[in-house]
Amino acid sequence: MKEFFISDCPQQENKIITSSFVVVSKQVKPKKTGEPYLALTLGDRTGQIEAKMWDNVEEFIDAFDQDDFLKIKGLINKYKNRFQLTIHKLRRMPEAEVDFADYLPKTRNDIDELWAALAGFVASFQNPDLKALVELFLADPEIAGRYRVAPAAKTLHHACIGGLLDHVVSLFRSCDLMCRNYPQVNRDLVLTGAFLHDIGKIHELTYNRSFSYSTRGQLLGHMIIELEMLQAKLAQLPGFPENLKILIEHMIISHHGQYEFGSPKLPMFPEALMLHYLDDLDSKMEAMRAHFEREAGSEGPWTSYNASLGRPLLNSEKFLRTEPALPEEPAADSAGAAAEAESPSSDAEFPGLFTGQKA
Repeated sequence: MKEFFISDCPQQENKIITSSFVVVSKQVKPKKTGEPYLALTLGDRTGQIEAKMWDNVEEFIDAFDQDDFLKIKGLINKYKNRFQLTIHKLRRMPEAEVDFADYLPKTRNDIDELWAALAGFVASFQNPDLKALVELFLADPEIAGRYRVAPAAKTLHHACIGGLLDHVVSLFRSCDLMCRNYPQVNRDLVLTGAFLHDIGKIHELTYNRSFSYSTRGQLLGHMIIELEMLQAKLAQLPGFPENLKILIEHMIISHHGQYEFGSPKLPMFPEALMLHYLDDLDSKMEAMRAHFEREAGSEGPWTSYNASLGRPLLNSEKFLRTEPALPEEPAADSAGAAAEAESPSSDAEFPGLFTGQKA
């Protein structure tokens, strides 16, 4: 049974731990001396950690591959304010020893309830063409099965089993609320864009052992995949309005909002703009929530540096619970100081597990 998780690093800093991990990435790099060392990214359901193996590397270079499971003994420490693991010993684990639920994070929300919420929004569509299109996707068993379990991203936000569905339902709720404040916006069109904007992730990402990119995803990206999926479904809907099709396509290719973030086009009409900003907001709010959760054991209100947001984060809830600093007391007068000087002061108050063999 796995006893140490990556989220436990703050409590185990500068200590030797023994635990199991999935290999997210594996590289063999040269030291300054020319000898090889292993640079790994390891994962479990609570996150990822960079790991290095410096000694006896030749014995282990070919002993495992990416997506394998390893039992590792090593030291947890910090480098450039980030936790890392220095590996002392490792062995590859056979699948009989693996409880897969330990290694892939899963949404905190019930997937069946999320799916029912999504279907409820679609049932409320007033536009028959948009309703027929989205229902066609929902009725496809392969797409529906993948949509329920796919992550929304590899690492940045909603990077968990069910993350895509969780993200889209959250986005549906935000879009529905904002459309009440901006009645000129076409609610059904915004929700259709929300449903389709990341649907290509079901093919772009792989999520059996760890989260990574498929070859198709690496070469095409989710937007191209989404356009292909959209064309396949529209072929089953003769008479679908051409103008509506163009608007949906634009929402797909513009939802990242800026050229430098991968959008070939900027959002150019209200529904596309709303989708972009609410998608960006939902992803960033989830990234913050998850970062606070990972560092729940830390004492202070400030977190470590968050790479996706480009800053450390202040947990405002913790900050509001901290006691304000008291003003300094005025210096004692000479008589008081003399009396204090005369008064007495008071003092303030793994062995044998590894053999190095390959499993």
